[in-house]
Amino acid sequence: MENKYMLMAIKEAEKAFKLGEVPVGAVIVKDGVVISKAYNKKEKLKCCTKHAEVIAVEKASKKINNWRLDGCDIYVTLEPCPMCASAIRQSRISNVYCGLSRNNSENLFLVKAIFYNRSINKPCNYYCGFFENKISELLKSFFIKKRLSKKK
Repeated sequence: MENKYMLMAIKEAEKAFKLGEVPVGAVIVKDGVVISKAYNKKEKLKCCTKHAEVIAVEKASKKINNWRLDGCDIYVTLEPCPMCASAIRQSRISNVYCGLSRNNSENLFLVKAIFYNRSINKPCNYYCGFFENKISELLKSFFIKKRLSKKK
């Protein structure tokens, strides 16, 4: 795992934080070249599917003019939800590097089932646990800020 790519994903998450979005960032890399970066835009775009991972997959597909992202890796700050895991899997991304686990066994069970199901294309490799403290602090700060703004 290249730390520089996860740090880029964290920078994307910080952009989301500044805009009042849940701070999640994603970066897609192919052959050592960043082909897309994204952060959550659900609030801005008023669309429930605009998670960082989905936006990154869309941008990468557009950049290489192919929905198949064979040989690509994705670096995402937070363990993907099942929707994002499905998009990643359908795009045929090879490796998923996740910064922080959601600590939700149901989510992890579903995500692993999606990534490792051998009946859908080639399975993804899934790795989790990078920069956990940094990402956890960013998420905690975001939700504290949200709670405080609701009290006003």
